Amino acid sequence: MSAPAQVPASLTHLEVMNIFRHDLLQNKQFSQTDTHVFIVLGASGDLAKKKIYPTLWWLYLDGLLPADTHLVGFARSHLTMANVRKQVLPFMKVTEEEASKLDDFFGRNTYVQGKYTDLASFQALDRHITALCKGHKANRLFYLALPPSVYEDVTLNIKQGCMDQFGWNRVIVEKPFGKDLASSDKLSNHLSTLFREDQIYRIDHYLGKEMVQNLMVLRFANRIFGPVWNRDNIASVVLTFKEPFGTEGRGGYFDEFGIIRDVMQNHMMQMLCLVAMEKPASTSPNDVRDEKVKVLKNIPEIRLGDVVVGQYAGNPAGQGEAKKGYCDDPTVPKGSVTATYAAVVLYIQNERWDGVPFVMRCGKALNERKAEVRLQFRDVPGDIFQQQCKRNELVIRVQPNEAIYTKMMTKKPGMFFNPEESELDLTYGSRYKDVKLPDAYERLILDVFCGNQMHFVRSDELREAWRIFTPLLHKLETSKVRPVPYVYGSRGPPEADELMKKVGFRYEGTYKWVNPNKL
Repeated sequence: MSAPAQVPASLTHLEVMNIFRHDLLQNKQFSQTDTHVFIVLGASGDLAKKKIYPTLWWLYLDGLLPADTHLVGFARSHLTMANVRKQVLPFMKVTEEEASKLDDFFGRNTYVQGKYTDLASFQALDRHITALCKGHKANRLFYLALPPSVYEDVTLNIKQGCMDQFGWNRVIVEKPFGKDLASSDKLSNHLSTLFREDQIYRIDHYLGKEMVQNLMVLRFANRIFGPVWNRDNIASVVLTFKEPFGTEGRGGYFDEFGIIRDVMQNHMMQMLCLVAMEKPASTSPNDVRDEKVKVLKNIPEIRLGDVVVGQYAGNPAGQGEAKKGYCDDPTVPKGSVTATYAAVVLYIQNERWDGVPFVMRCGKALNERKAEVRLQFRDVPGDIFQQQCKRNELVIRVQPNEAIYTKMMTKKPGMFFNPEESELDLTYGSRYKDVKLPDAYERLILDVFCGNQMHFVRSDELREAWRIFTPLLHKLETSKVRPVPYVYGSRGPPEADELMKKVGFRYEGTYKWVNPNKL
């Protein structure tokens, strides 16, 4: 898929969507006139009702679904389309102006009940789809909104009983892609016996976020960053993912995976690759993914001494869930040592990054919601300002309030000749006031229609990421490493700050950003 046209800041959301629609129609891999069938496997589950159906609704509203598209839900539950509609409506954010289009959208939807392990159920699904398409050729997209335990049965049944013989077939697989290197390889090997790599879309919704996608443009479309994006100028890189809430009823699921598998090995490693990779030969999916794999191959296994793990405890001064610790969740096994926080330092052993610490930190029940990439530059050599200068930083804030800003030194205004910290600020909410940024799933599902795999995880990329983390995960589990407790609503374990300080990140604590656009 070609790069979209540049979007001026003053355009409305409708005008922006018209530009996207024009670009879409120019894409040779995508035909609006083809019949498409989008099959939601696991249509009765939380992911389907909270993310997939709302995303399909937004694509429909913006005119980005192909004209002849059928949406088919499949699950074990005995439901009608009326039941499905009732379940998903609270998550669809329908305005009064849009309500008139609901009947047409749901008129495209049907539902089939069946068993995931039963080939006959998928043959019945195939007959249902064939009848919808009146026997004509149709492109099929299968979204596996399912627990990983049924992936192998479901994909085998798709291959044997539900593939279109004349149109293309694509399978979207949700994380987790295994629990370690061995289980991930097992799943990848299974999928490779059924489908070609260009038919498999391993979805990591972080790759659909505006600022994550912006990393490539920021790096490779600006001359000012290229010469300084290396170990000679950058002291450390910190990638942060913070959530202000705990597991709150999801503890049983979370305890099986923990924070490293849930966030770090996938979302954060994808961001790291985009920060660290070399310029690809082009923006074609395989050129981009080739460079990401090269980065991963240069990262050795993580050492236990470069890790801090934590688990949130109840906050006596808090209210509601904040009063409860992770192990107070009734769905969490008693005495669990599963980490809800992790800080990890890793190194990329290549010419560009040798010796630069990449710090990844993520956790639940922290003091704020934030995801960002922070590049801290080295000290200015030959300081003539008596150590008043703080380190420059480039920050890409992924969420919330998307922004790119550079912390820099400037002369203090007035009758002074002292440097002070300020910023060059591009906050999207101020610069692009009337542009509604698409949801990450909206971008990625549209990419599947278009056959663009740039923002999806390739099998060799997945294998390298698991290679890096699997020894650490096994050591944490076999040694029963007890996580450091931290209070619900805090910044996390103080030991994590000490780890960052030890590897060279300098936290001054003196800078306070003032929103220049706030009235």
